[in-house]
Amino acid sequence: MAQITILNGTLRFRGPPLLDEATLRIETGDKIGLLGRNGAGKTTLLRLLAGLERLESGAVELAPGTRIALVPQDVPEGISGTLEQVIAQGFPPEFESPELHWKKEQMLQRTIDQLQLDAPLDFLKSSTGIRRRALIGRALVSAPDVLLLDEPTNHLDIDSILWLEGFLASLSSTLLFVTHDRSFLTKLAKRIVEVDRGKLLDWSCDYETFLKRKEQALLAQEKQDALFDKRLAQEEVWIRTGIKARRTRNEGRVRRLEEMRRVRAGRQSSAGTMKLAIDSGERSGVLVCDMQKASFGYADRMIIPPLDLTILRGDKIGILGRNGVGKSTLLKGILGAINPTQGTVRMGTKLEIAYFDQTRAVLDMTKTAEENVGVGRTSVTVGGRTKHVIGYLQEFLFTPEEARSRIDKFSGGQRNRLLLAKLFAQPANLLVLDEPTNDLDAESLELLEEKLVDYDGTLLVVSHDRTFLNHVVTSMLVFEETGIKEYVGGYDDWLRQRGDANKAAKNTAKSEMSSQKSSNEVASIVPKKLSFKEKQELEALPGKMENIEAELATLHQRMSEPEYFKSPPAELSKDQKRMQDLEQALEQAYARYEDLELRAS
Repeated sequence: MAQITILNGTLRFRGPPLLDEATLRIETGDKIGLLGRNGAGKTTLLRLLAGLERLESGAVELAPGTRIALVPQDVPEGISGTLEQVIAQGFPPEFESPELHWKKEQMLQRTIDQLQLDAPLDFLKSSTGIRRRALIGRALVSAPDVLLLDEPTNHLDIDSILWLEGFLASLSSTLLFVTHDRSFLTKLAKRIVEVDRGKLLDWSCDYETFLKRKEQALLAQEKQDALFDKRLAQEEVWIRTGIKARRTRNEGRVRRLEEMRRVRAGRQSSAGTMKLAIDSGERSGVLVCDMQKASFGYADRMIIPPLDLTILRGDKIGILGRNGVGKSTLLKGILGAINPTQGTVRMGTKLEIAYFDQTRAVLDMTKTAEENVGVGRTSVTVGGRTKHVIGYLQEFLFTPEEARSRIDKFSGGQRNRLLLAKLFAQPANLLVLDEPTNDLDAESLELLEEKLVDYDGTLLVVSHDRTFLNHVVTSMLVFEETGIKEYVGGYDDWLRQRGDANKAAKNTAKSEMSSQKSSNEVASIVPKKLSFKEKQELEALPGKMENIEAELATLHQRMSEPEYFKSPPAELSKDQKRMQDLEQALEQAYARYEDLELRAS
């Protein structure tokens, strides 16, 4: 049975219509993932179904008695009180009667327990993740037949996302949700609906099947459009041949040509793909950051316990943990923005840092997109090429009109694309990204992944997007109950290694006696403290490594010149051998430095 039906719906604000005679049937019990490019109209469609927007033409039909609840993408302003009070605001008016008071209290307590919330907590003082849970609770107590969720995983930590997946899967309500989290989409969506150039495309399949069908459909559409354009071009040549085209017997052909022109003019082209480029600038030193027993905190509160961490040029590190555990504090400590309460932090040389802040604090909402990126200039230089700011923003899918518009009306996805444009308008050999995937559409997200994989600088990224972590990072720093642990690989690799570690921990107790004996044996061969000569060697090694790096840089620069490979073969062979020797010497110097540093600590 159709619970909601959209019939020939048309809706337009400015530019091309968001809905253009679109039709959709939502059946009882559906769990629908709603996809589409940033700005395609996904949020508008949710608001339309919730009764907050109206169609220009067409109709939205609801089955009798259907209740709909919407949880918006951003936390609405004007909400206050305890978590319990905020959830209670969602009860329908009939629950205010004294006869239903007991049922209201029972439902309220059950919802709080299901959402794992601390009822007396102040809503405004809670984390964004907790507030979003409370808003979901407020929607649930209204007993909706249809639950609409706009980016429900934004700002949630991994534990909350996993909980939400299971919770929503168990709901009997019809569910329609927008999300950028592909793992969440894969596990929850049983049906995919796509907003594409004014149409609602019902793929009637899960997400993985959708990806395959979508690729096939795009190829077929490209061939069809190419054939149509070829026929149109042939007809345009024919109409220009002159008087023959105006004979009575050819009037039908002229009318067909006019119809083809109208069809071509009315075709909405795809939004295209971002032309994202990341300029890694000058190579940094081999060492980016070295932390020895470094801890961080504020006043008397320790947030990051003593940590040993070495980050080398080219590392791509994902940082994972619950909200509030100290991920941002760790980033500040790595970047040298705050001093350690104990231990040492040594930063590398020649670092050019670009920081992506999930709060978008660097964007000025009172200014235009052009002003935010240009910062008083009309051009930017990317990869050695100077571009006008408007043209540069077009590469991030902003029209000239949008580039000159104030950004306070931009969607979350548009603001994230703008922040990426601002970030990559400057060279950086150390990228620090805090939740960069929020609100990005699938195409933009996949392009960002591709560019970060190819990026030859150093990357630190905080993310709860499991698919993103699997695709991009080479190691993980995970906040666990026993402290911050480092793992090789992405999210799935962490899960596997954590499972292996848990199994190993069970066997540890059985071998404590033999382990104690082994420890005594190992203690007898621990290296001695540094000699005077070794101390001098340790002090000289950083300068030695810098000299090797400088010579390598000069050699790389010379080899990149267009005329270089016209040199005699003997000279080319000599340079290649020198480069290999320098790289080997640099590796040996760094290994020696680490050994001496360890013994000196």
